[in-house]
Amino acid sequence: MSKLEAVEYKPFEAIKQKDEYGEEFWYARDLQKVLQYSNWQNFSKVIDRAKLACKNSGYSVSERFPKVRKSIEMPNFATRSVADYKLTRYACYLIVQNGDPRKDIIAFGQTYFAMQTRRQELTDAFNELDENNKRLVVRGNIKQWNQLLATAAHNAGVITNKEFAIFQNDGYTGLYGGLTVTDIHKKKGLKDSERILDFMESTELIANLFRISQTEEKLKLDRICEKTKANETHYQIGKKIRNAMLNMGTTLPEELPTPEKSIQVIEREEIKRLRNSETKLMLDE
Repeated sequence: MSKLEAVEYKPFEAIKQKDEYGEEFWYARDLQKVLQYSNWQNFSKVIDRAKLACKNSGYSVSERFPKVRKSIEMPNFATRSVADYKLTRYACYLIVQNGDPRKDIIAFGQTYFAMQTRRQELTDAFNELDENNKRLVVRGNIKQWNQLLATAAHNAGVITNKEFAIFQNDGYTGLYGGLTVTDIHKKKGLKDSERILDFMESTELIANLFRISQTEEKLKLDRICEKTKANETHYQIGKKIRNAMLNMGTTLPEELPTPEKSIQVIEREEIKRLRNSETKLMLDE
């Protein structure tokens, strides 16, 4: 770990705790401050998404996100008991993966808590999931890979938002046989505010995840440093994936059905189901 990295990771080390068995843990309210969330209610939404990801990974939510009570100081030396979580390292990892990617501290947290590889754990349980939860898993992976792709594209000379939009469009055009982002959006019958990635079945999402991950790898491997070359690379990767699908005789992405429910709707439904399950468990106890 470099000196710079040590400085970047220091906030996470500073709030790390150890229980009586020497096991590391982090309090959610401490992590909230480090991740620069001023409002507990907003941070709770991030925790909910992380808990859902934990469930989809096949792990016990209650073991990795155990609820606790914590006393906080109030004016006039008074104290108040508030809800908190005693988070494992894996729970913290899922939280930062679901945090606001615009914050630099989130990126540092993703690296710090990446001691456990989420992708492998998700793969182990993936086949047991229903279609909606498969969509949630792959869409979550795409969010992570898109961040890596954005960094690789920036290093390759794709700087402005407009340039990145062109770069992204070229990748879609290659994979979708000439259809642009606008064409795909229209074909799916989406509103202006809706994103095409949020209205894809798991098979279509996986094809796009492969496009994104392979482009990110190719940009780095070839040390591309010119935006026109980066755009062409993204297009060719998409086209090669499409050709592979043609050779295998599988359904092309633009021919796959568009699901009725968006990722956001499914996420809210699953979080509600998870909360109801936790409430029932507490009542049973």
